[in-house]
Amino acid sequence: MNKRLFLTLVSTISFATSSLLAETPNSYQVTGPILELTDTKIVVQKGKEKWELARGADTKVTGELKVGAKVTIEYSMTAKTIEVKPDKADKAKPAEAKPEKAK
Repeated sequence: MNKRLFLTLVSTISFATSSLLAETPNSYQVTGPILELTDTKIVVQKGKEKWELARGADTKVTGELKVGAKVTIEYSMTAKTIEVKPDKADKAKPAEAKPEKAK
């Protein structure tokens, strides 16, 4: 009986772990000197590009942030809104004819 309970527990844990890993978005990094810093954003120079990233109270910071300091930022992309566009085939369909009004 204990063996069956153990196997059930192990399979449940492994299924839950694989589900969590599959749902985790990719994370990325950007490294460079800080150009601008506020409570809500940080701007970093990467090559010739300026990277502006939002930050909040829950952003983990190790060390002292200040303009000019070189930092490595780990970030992930999160969708804010999603708008579904009609298919090209839907656009090609002629509009339904409206009945004419009696005069």
